[in-house]
Amino acid sequence: MDFDLSDELKMFQRAVRDFCEKEIKPHAAHADETGELPWDAIHKMPDMGLVGLQVDEDYGGIGLDTLGAAIAVEELGRVCGSTGLSVSAHNGLGCGPIMRWGTDEQKSKWLPLLTSGEYLGALALTEPQAGSDLLNGAQTSAVRDGDSWVINGSKAWITNVRFAPVVSVLLRTDKEAGSRGFSMFLVEPDREGVTVHPPEKKMGLKASPTQMITFENVRVPASNLLGEEGKGFYMTMQSLDAGRVSIGALSVGLAQGAYEEMVRYAQDRQAFGEPIANKQLIQKKIADAAMELEAARLLVYKAAWMKDQGRDYSKWAAIAKLKASEVAEKVCFEALQIHGSYGYSREYPVERIYRDQRLMQIGEGTSEILRIVIARRVVQEFEKGILLPA
Repeated sequence: MDFDLSDELKMFQRAVRDFCEKEIKPHAAHADETGELPWDAIHKMPDMGLVGLQVDEDYGGIGLDTLGAAIAVEELGRVCGSTGLSVSAHNGLGCGPIMRWGTDEQKSKWLPLLTSGEYLGALALTEPQAGSDLLNGAQTSAVRDGDSWVINGSKAWITNVRFAPVVSVLLRTDKEAGSRGFSMFLVEPDREGVTVHPPEKKMGLKASPTQMITFENVRVPASNLLGEEGKGFYMTMQSLDAGRVSIGALSVGLAQGAYEEMVRYAQDRQAFGEPIANKQLIQKKIADAAMELEAARLLVYKAAWMKDQGRDYSKWAAIAKLKASEVAEKVCFEALQIHGSYGYSREYPVERIYRDQRLMQIGEGTSEILRIVIARRVVQEFEKGILLPA
């Protein structure tokens, strides 16, 4: 068992960190205030492969494994939650389904655009009345009409849709077929009948736009079907598992950023004649944050490694995302607390990071849903006599 990253991954991690420090971190506060991503930095990302992390080189990506992609997302989240979320969603949810299930024609048409640094990809799953229970609640539909499909309904809370040349959309194609009654389609936002609504006004991650889209008799050709008809729900579950690893990595990055601010401030802030870092209670907060952060990181890396090994990683993705998102909240809380009144001010980054991290326990499966997922899997394994970690 080797806990060291390979030399190649260490070099990549350092290169991404240097890029983030130079191109993204100086603009993070401005992005939060204006609600606009740092597009000058995004335009430079193709040179680093950051907008094609797991896309084959033939289509403009760098073909990393899941662990490499998680490391990149962690570094992005460390300096800017909004950029980290949008780029993470672009890679995992925007490019991922096309790379995995797209035809050669679909890959050739869309992936070079998505890895160009001019666009960001999107996936539309959630509906106004269906989030955690897509199987029973999702009603947005596609009906076959000759050599095309007609789409009606709404999707909500979609990241990056305003920047996407195409969106992968989960649609109900057979109301009587249960989980086999869903299919995935590629839909261009500029098609007639598609309406992209204004961005939601959010607590945090303000530069990463989240919007609702509606479909009114939107006609797409049959060639826009992504993957096999009736496999959309399966594709969604596969995408969510991968997305949980990515959100776990983003959570670790946010926590790492807050942790560094915490330690730096504790060293600089003087009280009672010495740095507050010398005070035992502050040391406890720092030590607890260090332990929790490292535990979360190791769980994320394990889930990523298991996916790369081709093993069943669904339970570990849920564990990693749940642990990392809750650690992010704990670390950010203590970072703000150590800053005192300044932590409540926009003068220091911890205020922004604290707001940004709050979504981590909601997106890609709420903490409540993930505990159900994990418990069900543990009980199933116990019934099969599987008592050791795997």
